[in-house]
Amino acid sequence: MNPLLDNYQFSVNERIEFEKSASKLIKYVGDLFYEKNVEIVLFRQPLLDQKSSEILQAHSHATVMASEPITIQDTLSIAKSISNSSITNATIDIGKLSLEWKREAGVFLERKNFINSKLIDFKNSNDKNPQPRDVILYGFGRIGRLTARELITQEGRGNQLRLRAIVIRGELNSVNLEKRASNLRVDSIHGHFPGTVEVDHERSKLIINGRPIHVISTNSGELINYEIFGINDALLIDNTGILRDKKNLSKHLLSKGVQKVLLTAPGKDIPNIVYGVNQENILSEDKIFSAASCTTNAIVPVLKILNDNYEIKKGHIETIHAYTNDQNLVDNMHSKYRRGRAAAMNMVITETGAGKAVDKAIPGLGKKITSNAIRVPVANGSLAILNLQFADKTTIQEINGTLKKAAFAGSLVEQIKYSISQELVSSDIIGDSCCSIFDSQATLLHDDKKTAILYVWYDNEYGYTKQVMRLAKHVVGVRRKSYF
Repeated sequence: MNPLLDNYQFSVNERIEFEKSASKLIKYVGDLFYEKNVEIVLFRQPLLDQKSSEILQAHSHATVMASEPITIQDTLSIAKSISNSSITNATIDIGKLSLEWKREAGVFLERKNFINSKLIDFKNSNDKNPQPRDVILYGFGRIGRLTARELITQEGRGNQLRLRAIVIRGELNSVNLEKRASNLRVDSIHGHFPGTVEVDHERSKLIINGRPIHVISTNSGELINYEIFGINDALLIDNTGILRDKKNLSKHLLSKGVQKVLLTAPGKDIPNIVYGVNQENILSEDKIFSAASCTTNAIVPVLKILNDNYEIKKGHIETIHAYTNDQNLVDNMHSKYRRGRAAAMNMVITETGAGKAVDKAIPGLGKKITSNAIRVPVANGSLAILNLQFADKTTIQEINGTLKKAAFAGSLVEQIKYSISQELVSSDIIGDSCCSIFDSQATLLHDDKKTAILYVWYDNEYGYTKQVMRLAKHVVGVRRKSYF
């Protein structure tokens, strides 16, 4: 037999076995999610609704992050043990558990004992079941529709957030409803919605994956009685970007059925929160919050790690940002200079408040940083260039190592992704759940050993939406306890 052909067939057979194991893992992931409200992730990468090939790719990334093999057999065994336990209401990283099992197997001998010891706080937690909270999406643009997708996808057993209503401006008729449904079904950037979207014209509802969602039309500033739709103590997520200060956003609280308000834009006179960094600053009496901007969520996690480890003396942040709906498709009048020029044909210098916004998340740091932005002809996928001067000398290896550690363990593992790709470009990061994707291959360091240039990519739509979701769950108290 030709040894080359024999080697090929061996590789094919091995891959088939890997994919069969991945299929088994997919079943455990789904059963745990829908039956026990347990979300399984692999070094922060969601595994729900993934294909076998995507599961195996996630294991390859996990192996890089861990600097040692994380195999599908390792994680499958861990997932099986979790499934056979009494663990409920949790987000669990089976990558971390797989590593710990390798190191501690000699102590526990059996995976059952290992899982029971590691996850003792997650056992029999039915008495800690979070009560589902209603959500109203006020506005249904780019972020509104992505948030709707995430709310439906993550609902599971309905123990966390439930999308109950969508508020739009303009006349509510059959044509308008069909267009809203169509915008949710398909997206030129993020692809098809992985489910069904139907229209109930008679009752003015969208039926999304079998869930009836009220569609309500209103004029700006009009009060709505949400209680007549069976909606109570709801979190209203304002995606319009029109109302940005406490005085105007407080009007939402006058509508019956609304308990808290979350703004998906930088806010004035309200807490601006970058989840993972300063969510603990929220006070119990706070009712209105801002999820800051997509750029702020991209740069603040990385800046916090660097400032904590090296002390940033000063810096400049230049954002290379995808064009947005705020710009003109062709040259026309605009309230701001340059943004009136054709978005898909020009690089447009414009201002950004991200530098000043840093101070709201990391007090004192924003005053050391200047910032600006350039809108470029791509529809999504942005890049922040951080030019920073540190207090002490360092090396590229130390900087990269520090950020790799932060992406691997600690309070910012959901926010920071560490990339080792030498081919990374903007389209590669579309759909990534991390709001900060650190490009380790692009790091530069001046001869003075104190001035560093770092590159942080971010999906300015989806990555930001994931941060909005994390913050939303936090402010209404339905976030799962996590083992990362």
